[in-house]
Amino acid sequence: MTLIARFNVDGFEPATVTGLDADWVGVLTFAKSFTAGIVGSATTLFMSAGTEEGSRSYVATERITGRTDAGLDGAVTVQHGGLESDPDTWFGHIVPGTGTGDWAGWAGAARIIHDDQGAYFEIELV
Repeated sequence: MTLIARFNVDGFEPATVTGLDADWVGVLTFAKSFTAGIVGSATTLFMSAGTEEGSRSYVATERITGRTDAGLDGAVTVQHGGLESDPDTWFGHIVPGTGTGDWAGWAGAARIIHDDQGAYFEIELV
């Protein structure tokens, strides 16, 4: 089953990692709201490497909580990332064992994709 989950980034805050004072890495926390496919919210820990716009790399861990269009309630953790300049490198997956409620047992891919309407998750449940 494929689930298309559209979202908006509602805000972000720079974060610090104790003992790490470096200009080669950036850490942010994001707040997201999901608006279609899943209605709900997410908190994201986002880490990027590189400073040149369009050439950075990122990895993120995100906890999504909400309700699917089919009425399933729950939460799940996903990890995703890739090179900003090369969408073919973008990856993502549901972290095994992190689902709750109706989402318990969810497994599969969870990649971010962009189209003319913006960013969304394409979640391939297996």
